[in-house]
Amino acid sequence: MSSKTPNDEKTTLHPRNKNRERYDLPLLIANTPKLKNYVRPNKYGNLSIDFSNPVAVKTLNKAILQEYYGITQWEFPDGNLCPPIPGRADYIHYIADILAEAKAGNIPLGNSITCLDVGVGASCIYPILGVVEYGWRFIGSDIDPKSIASAQHIINSNEVLTNKVGLRLQEKPSHIFKGVIHKDDKIDITICNPPFHASMEEAQKGSRRKVKNLTGKKMKKPKLNFAGISNELVYDGGEHQFIQNMIRDSKQCSKNCLWFSTLVSKASYLKGIYKSLKNAETAEFKTIPMGTSNKSSHIVAWTFLSKKEKKSWIEAKW
Repeated sequence: MSSKTPNDEKTTLHPRNKNRERYDLPLLIANTPKLKNYVRPNKYGNLSIDFSNPVAVKTLNKAILQEYYGITQWEFPDGNLCPPIPGRADYIHYIADILAEAKAGNIPLGNSITCLDVGVGASCIYPILGVVEYGWRFIGSDIDPKSIASAQHIINSNEVLTNKVGLRLQEKPSHIFKGVIHKDDKIDITICNPPFHASMEEAQKGSRRKVKNLTGKKMKKPKLNFAGISNELVYDGGEHQFIQNMIRDSKQCSKNCLWFSTLVSKASYLKGIYKSLKNAETAEFKTIPMGTSNKSSHIVAWTFLSKKEKKSWIEAKW
């Protein structure tokens, strides 16, 4: 992005994140003219957009993907979750660091690395970022056939993704990995941004809080500023239960994956997650704090493989 003063950097983002500097809105508008419709001076006199407006947020993200990642076609239904690029990019960079630990800090690149994105969504965002940044291969799973179709359209529309991303429909929503990971698969790391909420009422409450924080206004039925259909936002038991089920299922395919990982939105969940990982008899687990300017979260990663098994995996596959 354009040169800015040090105070303009989002220093909480990963050092390799292309989005560390403030958005260069004039540059983004030059390449995505529609963005101009949503840009206004904020109360400090700086150009900004209305982050409570889902259309504005989606247009901004389209512009970012085109300018900094070379993605020219990124179309999906407005009702689906529109991911904020900086936070999604951070997750990809941090899991690259996890993989690099086994290679003396050198990030493994290219087709030798396979990543499974659990809940790829209609936007296909994690595969896009992982392919562009590191050249990895991806498997994307989802319980929604329409999201799979949308993600496939994005893949087909961008040459950089060709032969890099394969999609698999999870036909049983109660399963996380079963039916998606095949017996001969060797997956280097799994990623997941779990559904946050236990109910749509809870999701709407969170949205009202976001809109109030962004605009200072109270709204009874605000639009989610990053949109999202029910299965992207809601899971019976919420995020905590989803991650517990993920840990349970990971044990059943423990030899198919070098590392498993997930985002965790609330630090209060970590204690219960650690307990479940110990009960599942993982060989190792680790936590990475992660945050943008207005949100903090964690990545939890775990493996069932011993040091010897990890060494053999890397020697054979990388």
